[in-house]
Amino acid sequence: MDTLPDQLLEARPDAGRAWHHVAARPAGALMALPGLKWLQPVSRCIGAVTREAGRVTVVSGPHGVTPRAGPLTVVSANLWHDWPRQQRWPERLEAFAELVASEDADVILLQEVARTSTLKADVWLAERLGMSLVYARANGDLDAVGFEEGVAILSRYSIGDLQLRQLSQGRNPFVRRVALGGHVDTPYGNLLVVSVHLGLVRRHNAGQIRRLRTWVRDVSQGEMAVIGGDFNASEDRREIEHTSRTWTDTFRATRPHDEAATHTKSRPGRRILHRRLDYIFVQQSPTVRWNVLESLHLDAPSGPHSDHRAVLTRLLPVVIT
Repeated sequence: MDTLPDQLLEARPDAGRAWHHVAARPAGALMALPGLKWLQPVSRCIGAVTREAGRVTVVSGPHGVTPRAGPLTVVSANLWHDWPRQQRWPERLEAFAELVASEDADVILLQEVARTSTLKADVWLAERLGMSLVYARANGDLDAVGFEEGVAILSRYSIGDLQLRQLSQGRNPFVRRVALGGHVDTPYGNLLVVSVHLGLVRRHNAGQIRRLRTWVRDVSQGEMAVIGGDFNASEDRREIEHTSRTWTDTFRATRPHDEAATHTKSRPGRRILHRRLDYIFVQQSPTVRWNVLESLHLDAPSGPHSDHRAVLTRLLPVVIT
């Protein structure tokens, strides 16, 4: 597999970019004072981890892949970096690789993709599955602190025309929420796919969902797109209901009344909270409608791959006459 030079994309980080540059100048001057030079390594680390998103890694997979007949299978999954503990991390990655291989996935949209000095989850999965890869850092910094995490797209087909959007607005300079898009050369033509990870704070999350819809509409120019990720919003939220009217919720298209939780969390008093946070949406095209043949929420058969269930959908286009 070929690793191409990292690309720098304009992520439009809004207020986050302004914070980084405004804060960096006085901080740099302060660290230059003779008595505070011992703080310079700390200052460099802070500068690195508050740096806006923008660097994208591209790894090209096997060339000359023969297009396959039948539906296009898309999987979206939050891999749960669990830093700094990273419990059973290699085993969980192998379990996830077995899951997507058994489902014969064509496109994989990933969130919380961790990188450390000893293991890059995105590169390991791409090599294990023989797929092309694009990855964008969201938080942390591998060189500065030995850890970072971001979003990624893996595909059995080539990926090009990359797009990156920072959806958070800099209220917390240490945390960014991003969407990574790329056009996949599928047997049915060029298809925009997007991997996204949104924030936990409800009012921030609502704005990020609105910005995501606008950004996808602009990047796709109204054509077909598949958007998958951890939205950190349950399906009874107004923003998700509005999104489901704009885009096709693939799980509800085939399972309108099924239980749909993708994340389980323990609360004080031993209360267990089951929520649907993970989705694959389809933005339909005016000329080609993509039918949802199947949609599932999955766990790896050989053991938990994450604290989230993976979302799978199988799509087949039908030309509108």
